Amino acid sequence: MKNANHYGAKTAIFIISVLLAILSVMPFIIMIVNATRSTTQIQQHAVSVIPSVYLLKNMKILLGKSFHPAVGFMNSLIVSVFTTALATYFSTMTAYSLVVYEWKLRDSFFRFILAVMMIPAQITMIGFYQMVYKLHMTNRLLMLILPAIASPAMVFFMRQYMKPALSMEIVQSARIDGAKELYTFNHIALPIMKPAIATQAIFTFVSSWNNLFTPLVLLTDQKRYTLPIMISLLRGDIYKTEYGAVYLGLTLTALPLIIVYLLLSKYIIAGVALGSVKG
Repeated sequence: MKNANHYGAKTAIFIISVLLAILSVMPFIIMIVNATRSTTQIQQHAVSVIPSVYLLKNMKILLGKSFHPAVGFMNSLIVSVFTTALATYFSTMTAYSLVVYEWKLRDSFFRFILAVMMIPAQITMIGFYQMVYKLHMTNRLLMLILPAIASPAMVFFMRQYMKPALSMEIVQSARIDGAKELYTFNHIALPIMKPAIATQAIFTFVSSWNNLFTPLVLLTDQKRYTLPIMISLLRGDIYKTEYGAVYLGLTLTALPLIIVYLLLSKYIIAGVALGSVKG
């Protein structure tokens, strides 16, 4: 009887997991399929899993609307890659200083970071834009990248992960062997933090890639537009919105995110397995 209940519970869990997986993947499937359909087909039946034959036509419409996917892709890629690199590296370094070093205002500094996390980015946008404007740095991708160095939420996450993961004995041994502090951080702390870095790298890359608000405020030059800005402009047609072209643009925007997730997912799985072993 116990075995029957056990197998029944496992079957129920398996069925629920399959249904949740289908629900998670279905929006992407519908988006990709709609990229091959015409506007009329989408308006008549918004949900379909059967591809149509209008992919090339949608591509022509997309490229005819001053949509430059290569330009938008490169701008988004530059911003997202450098934002992710800076945010993960310097946030991990900040968390390292909060865990490894003993200094007078350490706890106060950490509480300050927690306080900054509570402030929405939209509140500071006016002041940030005024500063950028006075520095004559509008229409510069650099101003979308540099603020990523200060990422309070990521510092908090890295600190919480590092406290149980990084052994102080290893750090002390490296110091006794004559290793410099930067060498210890780069060659001992960073490899241990790989699962956490990969997790935050995915979140940061996705957030930066999908970011519309900040680029829309700072960028007015079409040569500097990112993909989200270009996609938002596709619905600005006065007479008719070509939904097939819009879905195709969304598909082109989403593909890099899927690739990044597939490349880094093994580190997330490793991090979950490591956490379960420690627990």
